[in-house]
Formats: sequence, structure tokens, C-alpha cells
Amino acid sequence: MTDLAVVDAYWRAANYLSVGQIYLLDNPLLAEPLAVGHVKPRLLGHWGTTPGLNFLQAHLNRVIRDRSTPVLFVTGPGHGGPALLANTWLEGSYSEVDPAVAQNLDGMRALFRQFSFPGGVPSHAAPQVPGSIHEGGELGYSLAHAYGAAFDNPDLVVACVIGDGEAETGPLAASWHANKFLDPVHDGAVLPILHLNGYKIANPTLLARIPHDELDALLRGYGHAPHYVEGDDPAAMHARMAEVLDEVFDEIARIQQAARRGARAGRPRWPVLVLRSPKGWTGPSEVDGKPVVGTWRAHQVPLAGVRENPRHLGLLESWLRSYRPDELFDGAGRPRPEVVSLVPDGPLRMGATPYANGGLLLRDLRLPGVRPHAVEVAAPGASTAEPTRVFGRMLREVMVLNASARDFRLFGPDEVASNRLDAVYEVTGKQWQAEVLPVDEHLVPDGRVVEVLSEHLCQGLLEGYLLTGRHGVFTCYEAFTHIVDSMVNQHVKWLKTHRALPWRRPVASLTYLLSSHVWRQDHNGFSHQDPGFIDHVMNKDPEVVRVYLPPDANTLLVVGDECLRGRDKVNVIVAGKNESPDWLSVEDAVVHCARGAGIWEWAGTEDGVAEPDVVLACAGDAPTLEVLAAASLLREHLPELRVRVVNVVDLMRLLPDTEHPHGMADAEFDSLFTRDRPVVFAYHGYPWLIHRLTYRRANHHNLHVRGYKERGTTTTPFDMLVLNDLDRYRLVIDVIDRVPGLGSRAARVRQAMVDQRHRHHDWIRATGEDLPEVREWTWA
Repeated sequence: MTDLAVVDAYWRAANYLSVGQIYLLDNPLLAEPLAVGHVKPRLLGHWGTTPGLNFLQAHLNRVIRDRSTPVLFVTGPGHGGPALLANTWLEGSYSEVDPAVAQNLDGMRALFRQFSFPGGVPSHAAPQVPGSIHEGGELGYSLAHAYGAAFDNPDLVVACVIGDGEAETGPLAASWHANKFLDPVHDGAVLPILHLNGYKIANPTLLARIPHDELDALLRGYGHAPHYVEGDDPAAMHARMAEVLDEVFDEIARIQQAARRGARAGRPRWPVLVLRSPKGWTGPSEVDGKPVVGTWRAHQVPLAGVRENPRHLGLLESWLRSYRPDELFDGAGRPRPEVVSLVPDGPLRMGATPYANGGLLLRDLRLPGVRPHAVEVAAPGASTAEPTRVFGRMLREVMVLNASARDFRLFGPDEVASNRLDAVYEVTGKQWQAEVLPVDEHLVPDGRVVEVLSEHLCQGLLEGYLLTGRHGVFTCYEAFTHIVDSMVNQHVKWLKTHRALPWRRPVASLTYLLSSHVWRQDHNGFSHQDPGFIDHVMNKDPEVVRVYLPPDANTLLVVGDECLRGRDKVNVIVAGKNESPDWLSVEDAVVHCARGAGIWEWAGTEDGVAEPDVVLACAGDAPTLEVLAAASLLREHLPELRVRVVNVVDLMRLLPDTEHPHGMADAEFDSLFTRDRPVVFAYHGYPWLIHRLTYRRANHHNLHVRGYKERGTTTTPFDMLVLNDLDRYRLVIDVIDRVPGLGSRAARVRQAMVDQRHRHHDWIRATGEDLPEVREWTWA
């Protein structure tokens, strides 16, 4: 049998297995005439894109076997889940991770039965599918994931199938530009495969309907060299695809070999493959007098009435038998040896590649530790620092320690320097393959920082990088991480499922460092003021997500170090970049971050009494400063008042221990916040989140939260706090209003606080800066 005959047989076997997954509950090899009882009661899945995916995998097997080239297969049309399951079962990798789905008749029955079935597997290329790093249920992220996987994997080729529906999304449109970053010396290659089958679920696709010349110009404009495989005749398509794949893999090898010999000749023009084939190829051409193949009707289940309509049942049996399953499988349900003779060996199989199970390749980061980079703190508030600049110096050393391994990167949308992390540029640069002008700074072909003004692309590149066994951090302005809300949803869901699969090894955590936050947008104003990403993340699976609000530089170092060491998590760190007080020595910061929330005895006036009169709580750097300023005012004006100051650095500590691994038991929570005393809580974000986290606690009725109330503008830092009633004077007023019996005794103090707020209002409009007593305030 010739190679192309083997490829065709393999393709037919994969198509047969794919149709079987959508339809069959029993009778997997059609050993008897197909009956209604053999068909699933609920028909779920997507056929339309699946035969094209099978076609590509069949041909890639031949290339991998002939060249011994590792290939990671990323599927943008994640609806083609049956294809990945069929191929991994044929090559044997699926049975290795799930022996119950063996390569025999019972295993084939199990493969069919489990698909989109209660207790089974989803219809997408989910974590349960070996060889997958990309579910694809939400479209737009495949190409970004592919480039992230290729970074620092010089031997890898990532074959990324982009559905023509997916190609209409914003994230995918930005991802075409990732080829301007790919370094042919240190990185692998990405082969984008634009799969034009013409239709989405109910409409034609744009790229399938524009003239060929326009499509070709578009792809060339993106910097690619297009290659085309187009048609519907299987024999001709097999011959053409084999020819084109050899051409593009030769082209990739030439680019890499020339660059690795030192013969760089400008930015490479990497190949892109365009596969134009009918939607639902090889399926029923017509059903009930209406065309199906090559139309939107092939998108999901072409024969939807097989249990009710005998004609549909007959069409299904004819469709299945058209693949000649007796030629493909023996009587025991095993693939015949000649059918799988082109399948690569061992880890070269696309379902068994370690690049798709990145924990197998993951090495611990070499970290410098916190203490060498800590700021000296002689006393609380006696010095100041820019927290993210301090953390940037630690990240610089992380870059140095892991330079030879090339397994750590920093990603950000043009904000690395703006967020004060530019110390990393002392030891690395920004990866860049496009033109460089004399005025440019830090642009190098092999940098460890990737900056591109698309949060979607930064997120996708980092996800691909992490899922293939490396480490990284995403730094961004706080307000604009909302742009990737949906992407973080998908990543958390992936991690949640991946953690439950014993054969999937842990991967490095995804860490967000959010600076230029809501309380310091002096240059930008209301458009840049939104702390709601925290709320979004807090809704996700508690086993996966963590949120940290370090109040100063040393606590940022401690939580940053912890996050860099983490596995299978999504961490959110919100930290300021502006000069702010240092509250804790490094030793105290280590202890405080281990607690996650604790009493700052030096800040309060309890004097060892059993219960305070009031608790001032804070989470976030700006709220912490205001709480300590309020505590200082209370100490000055109401010295008899017993005040407890509690700082929360790990927001998850507020949850009950039954709801989150970091949560507090009721007894511990009550010991911090009391069971019956007023609690005034100054919080970085939207105040109702704190109420949501604590609503079950005994003292919730005494909890009063101040936070961001969606009031902002371009104004002074302190005025932002006043606009949202989070300033020190408002906090003192809250204490006076809420401590029983204090109102009348402290009337003059309350009036003084109200007057200060009015004075502030007039002062900033006259001078353009905050009151001297605010700007120059220090903790005494």
C-alpha cells in the first residue's frame, strides 16, 4: 500500500470513529443492521469541521514519521472534538491515559458512548483529550496559544488550525502579528493552517467569500508566504496536501537553519497553509431534498432525526458503511496494522507529545529569594519605595538565574516600564523581529519580554507558554485586564479539569501583576479606573484562584515569590507603582503574608485589652495608608478609644474555610474581627465584594465597607479617595458614627473631619495638588 493509500485509509478510519462518536451507543462496527436502539437518544457534537481536521492529522502523521519532527496540534475549531478523540484512539495515546477505552471492540464502544454523554467527555478538545492544550469552545485563541507554545521550544513545530469562523474574531486578528516576535534561532515554528470550509453555524464566513487575490494579499500583508490546498476530490487532495506539507516543512527548516548559522536576512516570511475543503466533507450530500455537504447544515448533526425517521437511520448506516470499516478494523475492533503504519512512534505521536502535557517538561524556577531585594524598614512608615520597582529588581534576577534555561518570560501590553518593572531591561530586551530604528530601546531578536498592545495576545501567548511547561508573568494596567475576562474564564476551567486528571502533570501558575491601579490614575482619569477584575476572578473555582493585595514593597516581594513557585493556579496581585510607605520589615512581611490577614498591633490602641471598641480593617495599598492615617487621627483626637487595625493581604482569607483552602474558620475570623464590635473596612475595590465574602460571619451586621463607588476623574490621588468616601477623614467619621455612645462625645472631632473634607475640596481646585498635611503625612 502506498503512503497516500495509507493516509486515505487512516483518514477514513478517523472519519468513521468521529461519526460513531456523534451517533452510536452500541453496534460500533455495524456487525448487525443499524437499529434505533444503537443510536444515542440525544445527538450532540459538530461534524462540519471534523473531516478537515482528520485530513490534516492523517497527513501530519506521515511528515512526523518521515522527519522525526515533534509537532503540537492546536485546533482552533474546538467543535471538532470528535477528530482529536478519534486520532488519539487510533494512535493508541488515548488508551494509554484511559485504559477503559482500549483499542478493541469494547474500547470503541466506550469511545462512542462517552462522547457528549452524561458521565463522559465534552464535545470539545478538552483537557481529557491527550495532545490538547486548547479546548477551542470559545473561538479566537488558537494562534496566540500556538505562538506561546513555540517560544523557547526550538525543535517544535506547532500546527495551528484556524477555523474560518474563528478568523473573524478580534483576538485571532491580532494574533496574526505574533510572527513579528518569533525568533528562528531560539524558538520553534508555527504553521498556521487556515481551514476554509465556508460556513459558521448559520452563515457564510468572510474569508471564504472574498476573492482569492484579496485573501492572498491579506496573508502576505501579515508577513506570510501562502500555500493552498483546495478541492473536494479525496485522491487529488491527498496528493496536493502531501506535496504542500513537504514544501512548508522544508521552508521552515531552511529559515531556521539559516538563522541558526548566523545568516539572518531580516524578518522571515513564514509559510501559512490554506485548506479549502467542503464543510462536512464525505458526509451526506443531501438530506430531505436539501444540500448538506458544503453548507451550514453540516455544522452540527447532519441527520438529526435518526431515531424517529427510518430514512434518516438508513442514511446514517450508508454514511458509516461508506468508509468501509471492515477494511480498517479487524473483527476484534483493533485498527488494522497497515491503517496505522504511518503513525509516529512514542512521544512523536501528536496525542503523546510531552509539549501538550507541559508539567512533564516543567522545571522549578531558580529564584533569588525575597531577602536580597527587600527594602530596609527601620520602623513602620519611616521610609518609602515604589513597590513594583522593587519587585522589578527581583524579576531581573529571575531573568538572570534562568537565562540558560530560557523558561521564564514577562508579557505585557506596552506597560512593563510604565509599571516600573524596567529593571528587567538591564539583563534582557523586548523580543522583536521587525524593523529597528536608532531611537528604539531594548528591541532585540531574542528578548525575554514580549510587549504587544493586545491584552488578548499577551494572555494567549502566556497561556501557551505555561501549558507547554514554562513560567511567566502578565503585567497590565488594572482596568484593562477586563479585556481578557473571558480568556481567564477558559484558563481557569481548563486548570480545574486538568487538576482532576492524574496523567496531566501540574503546570506553572498564571500570575497577573496589576499596577497603575484604580487609586493612582493621575494622568488618565475615569476611563482607567476599574478594580473589578478581582470580582471576576473571585467567582471562579476556589481551588484555582488566588487574589493578593500587598500593602507595601516587602509584602509584594513575598507574595510574588510565592506565586512564581506555584502550580495550577491563577494568581492576581494588585500593587501600586508610586512612592508609598514601607510598613513591614521583610521578616514581618514573611510572617504577615503567611497569615494572609493579621492584627498590626503597632498601629492600634488596644493596649492588651480583651476587646477593642472598633476594628479598622484594610486590604490594598491605598486603603491601608488611609486606615493608618485614620488610626493616627483617632489616637490624636480620641486617645481613650481602643482601636484594632487588621490588614488583609490574601483576600481569600475572608472566606469560610469550607469554601476556600485559604479561608478562615469562624473562630479565627471572630478572633480578628470580633463577634460584636463595629468593623470599618477600607477596601481596594468594589465594597460589596467584602460583604459577599463575609455574609455568613457572626458580626456581618456590624461590618461597614468603604471602597470604589464608580466615581472618578482626572484628579489628585487623595481626591480620588474623597470622591469615593475612602479617605481618612471619612473613615474617622464612620468610626464616630458606629461606636455606641461615641457620637455625642466626639461631635467636635466629627465636625473637624467634615470641615477637612470641605477644605480639601477648595484647596485642590485652587492649587491643583493635595493638602500639605496629606502629601506630607507620615506615620508617627
